[in-house]
Amino acid sequence: MRIHPLDLGIVIAYLLGITALGIHFRRGQSSARDYFLGGRTAPWWALAFSIVATETSTLTIIGTPAISYVGNLGFLQLVFGYLLGRVLIVLLLLPGYFRGEFYTAYELIQKRFGENMRAVAATTFLVTRALAEGVRISAIALVVSVVLGTSERLAVFIVIALTIIYTFEGGMKAVIWTDVVQLLLYLTGSAITLWILLHRIPGGWPEVTQTAAAAGHKLQLLDFSFHISTKYTIWSGLIGGAFLTMASHGTDQTIVQRLLAARSQRDSRLALLSSGVIILIQFTVFLLIGVMLFVFSQHTPLLAPGERTDRILPLFLVREMPTGLTGLLLASIVAVAMSNASGSLNSLAASSVLDFGRMRGRATEPARFLRLSRGMTLVWGAVLLGFGLVKWGPLLETGLTVASLPFGSLLGLFLLGTLDRRATARGALIGMFAGLAAILCMYGFTNVAFTWYVFLGSATTFLVGALVSRLARSAQDSPASAEVR
Repeated sequence: MRIHPLDLGIVIAYLLGITALGIHFRRGQSSARDYFLGGRTAPWWALAFSIVATETSTLTIIGTPAISYVGNLGFLQLVFGYLLGRVLIVLLLLPGYFRGEFYTAYELIQKRFGENMRAVAATTFLVTRALAEGVRISAIALVVSVVLGTSERLAVFIVIALTIIYTFEGGMKAVIWTDVVQLLLYLTGSAITLWILLHRIPGGWPEVTQTAAAAGHKLQLLDFSFHISTKYTIWSGLIGGAFLTMASHGTDQTIVQRLLAARSQRDSRLALLSSGVIILIQFTVFLLIGVMLFVFSQHTPLLAPGERTDRILPLFLVREMPTGLTGLLLASIVAVAMSNASGSLNSLAASSVLDFGRMRGRATEPARFLRLSRGMTLVWGAVLLGFGLVKWGPLLETGLTVASLPFGSLLGLFLLGTLDRRATARGALIGMFAGLAAILCMYGFTNVAFTWYVFLGSATTFLVGALVSRLARSAQDSPASAEVR
């Protein structure tokens, strides 16, 4: 089903406008500091918006309503853990990032465990981020195929190509300020969708509560049971969500790069904590939209039998929204996809050229290093485009699962370096392998819910790393530099 020409015009105008805005920020760039940290000039509130825009993806917008469409509001328990995780980052990890002129998260690992462990941590990030972003990019094809009825490959190529252009030109400053625009656009679009959906349901909110209750507690929020195979309980939410956020926001270069781009540690702290408030509000809205779509579908069916539930929101926007608003809301979904891709491109390029000694040695002059950085942005753009064409499973949970597999060992490494003064590089490396092996075994041979992966993986990494360090510590395993205080 194709959309009205006016709506199509709005989407196209957005794509061209946001690309032009990103290119505008090319001016004034003369070094890697400008390209990767935006010159550390962005205010804390802009960084907060950028953090939210980066951790929110197209698969979040269309996947979260699908979860509550078939389930309930229990996913919000995981979001409570996201808030707790932010507080722990501020207390445990953030101070270390501001004890030096850091450009990447993995410079902290080098300071503690040496050059080789920095490369290991950076490699873990590069692989994880590329795969996770591939899942996110595939969601673009799902939305655009519903809207335009065109080839999924062509849709992915157009959106990613435009994102590469403005990220290549504008660097981190372009990423941050286009994130601000994109966040405001999709939050506005989400609020409009919620309001219109509520008014399209006969009987309004009373009908929502009555139908949801009759369908089996679709408005249920808290689950205090303890089953390690259940994805969303208060325990897996608070513990699993906290550790997932500590990994994604405290060790993943995509978010840490924004924290490092702050003017001061205080601004970085404000940006991170305030982003949690926005995240709580937005997930509440997304989940309520899913419940309302379920109630609406009882009166006006949207999905054909056997059709993917991830299509429910795009179908509603195309079929039921007024002309003009449809284009605005679809543009907001595309905006999130571009925001994610641009942030990932810049952080992948940053880690590639800054975290590996050979790359750093290839260009020492600022101008040449800047050209190298832009070139690496193009390389990763091609990689993400390729991953975006892969067919993945249910979008939101697939993305979270892919990210959770190596995140546990990465977070365990950071906690080991921060909390254990006796930990050695050899112990940290063996701990990382043990943590990753533990998660892969849980994923392949048990029914443990993905929400526990990061917690169990990081705990395994920390405990094994600490034990090995104490059993086999030697002079050559000791870190060359002082430990993180």
